Amino acid sequence: MKRVAILVETTRSYTRDLLSGVSRYLQANRPWSTFLELRAFESSLPPWLEHWDGDGILTRTHSPEMAAAITAVGVPTIELRSTTHPQNFPFFGMDNALIGEMVAEHFLHRGYRRFAAYTLDTEVFFRERVRNFVTCVTRAGFPCAQLPAAGEASPANWEEHQADLIRWLSTLEKPIGIFATNDPLAVRLLDACQRAGLSVPEEVAVVGCENEETLCTFASPALTSVKFDGKTVGYRAAEALDRLMHGGKADLAPVLIPPKGIVVRASSDEFVIEDPIVLRAVKLIRERACSGLTVAEICGVLGVSRSTLERRMKAHRRRGAKDEILRVRFREVDRLLRHSDLTIEAIAELTGFSRAHYLQSTFRERYGIPPGEYRRQRQRL
Repeated sequence: MKRVAILVETTRSYTRDLLSGVSRYLQANRPWSTFLELRAFESSLPPWLEHWDGDGILTRTHSPEMAAAITAVGVPTIELRSTTHPQNFPFFGMDNALIGEMVAEHFLHRGYRRFAAYTLDTEVFFRERVRNFVTCVTRAGFPCAQLPAAGEASPANWEEHQADLIRWLSTLEKPIGIFATNDPLAVRLLDACQRAGLSVPEEVAVVGCENEETLCTFASPALTSVKFDGKTVGYRAAEALDRLMHGGKADLAPVLIPPKGIVVRASSDEFVIEDPIVLRAVKLIRERACSGLTVAEICGVLGVSRSTLERRMKAHRRRGAKDEILRVRFREVDRLLRHSDLTIEAIAELTGFSRAHYLQSTFRERYGIPPGEYRRQRQRL
């Protein structure tokens, strides 16, 4: 039985998916004796590694020192994070160039004509994501602003970071689509927009990267993000390491796995709206739909007739104000069914439906099944 050290952090959705992919390979093939511990990103190397008499390593290397120590072990190794550090290991990871293109196409499809990127410049993969995002939007004929992040935010420098972000956002012409090259940066952006009084996504649409579910659903509004395919990366990497440990030849050409797609949430789920009346109506609906907002109240706030509002809404949204209200309410119903244990009665009250019975009947009309069955199906995924 081959002995394998797995030096992969366990703190993120993507890396846990990597481990799940490795596990799937082992269940379908010959097992290993594995050493796996709970690790943070910059955890130190285990002291036993220097004298370890094992057969292979799967690693996400975070420093030159770590790369040197792993190289010195002298066993077949697969790198799962970056090719930045000096080493000569086969690499398996996400196709970062494709990620940038996908985000650009997401914004272009929604009618955005102004773009920006917010990124760290610490890793090759960040630069690849931004480079292809910028290339794609400029090829379509549109400019793209860029702001390199100052570094990792901490409680000590958070206010300074956010003040810089707010100043940058104030210089950008809107509406604009902004690509943040990881989810923590995107969350910073959403906070800065909220502080600056900028409406998301009507004025600033934001897409992050990695689909770290805790961050994405915690953000306000919920964050759209590129979903990585860690399970495929992990499976393919385990397969390659197994082959190397049994005498196979190393192929140093990077193996790049495409992302699974973009998980669209509220931070970018709108199309560009140029009509000022429709823009104000949509913002009002987003803010107050779940508080029982009516079409008559919208007309009163905006000072327009119902027929005018309906005509302009259908011209720019392809649906009327009532349907837009229901769309926003049902999006929140969907979120609560997936991510909470609240009763249908409680969900009805929180989402602007007058009675639980009305929510249940309209939900069944919309989705074809009762909300309770919908919840059971989605929570199994």
